[in-house]
Amino acid sequence: MSIVITGATGQLGRLVVADLLVAGVAPDDVTAIARSEEKAADLGVHVHVGDYDRPETLEGAFAPGDRVLLISGSEVGKRVPQHGAVIDAAKAAGVAQFVYTGAFGGPKADFALADEHRATEDLVLASGLPYTFLRNNWYTDIYTAGLADTIARGAVTNAVPPEGRIATASRADYAAATAVVLRTEGHLNAVYELSGDTAWTFGEFAAEVARQSGQPVAHNSVSAEENKKILFSAGLPDAYAGILTDVDAAIGRGLLAGTPGDLSRLIGRPTTPIADSIAAALAG
Repeated sequence: MSIVITGATGQLGRLVVADLLVAGVAPDDVTAIARSEEKAADLGVHVHVGDYDRPETLEGAFAPGDRVLLISGSEVGKRVPQHGAVIDAAKAAGVAQFVYTGAFGGPKADFALADEHRATEDLVLASGLPYTFLRNNWYTDIYTAGLADTIARGAVTNAVPPEGRIATASRADYAAATAVVLRTEGHLNAVYELSGDTAWTFGEFAAEVARQSGQPVAHNSVSAEENKKILFSAGLPDAYAGILTDVDAAIGRGLLAGTPGDLSRLIGRPTTPIADSIAAALAG
């Protein structure tokens, strides 16, 4: 059995590779696809230099019987053709399992950021490849990454209404589940809705940051237009500011609050509590 991971040098990909090796998968049985060999040299596994935008570089990346992980690309607006190139190469090679990291809710995820994920799942289904869909909710790490600035401002500001809840999990939790699906049996043609065990509000998040930091922090819920202006002034392109604000609206509609338990069942333990992620971010 050989496991091939695209986007292996990204934050999620690196964790998946590490989890596979810790679980006893031999380095010779893992191939990392990366845009440069230098970036992947420290992973300790085989490296295939490949680029989503250059389908010819994916030739020879896959072999019959491989288990392939397609980690969704980061370039919004370009991901469907990029993902399609990987799917085509995997189909031509006759891989045994095609794992894709999509959006929580799948067809029910009606916010703009999920559009390309739904389209990619359709391409996988049309290909006839044996698949596993890992529909990831938001990463807690996204919200804890800028805690120093949050504490300095004294507020978590977004367009999520006060009652909006989201069931995040840590990037490490998602990576652990991905590694399980790649190295164990019983996951073909399965769909997993992955989220944290507990859905929280941003008021609760702010209160926990305040408790642990000893500084006053509140949740500042603003209008969609005001939020887009804030994100744009912070340097985000106008279109992307709109996409993130659209996600906030989806949180308000309850689309990211589900806690089906698939993630904790796959990893065999509870997902990382939000308080623990906050503590780790503050310590780091």
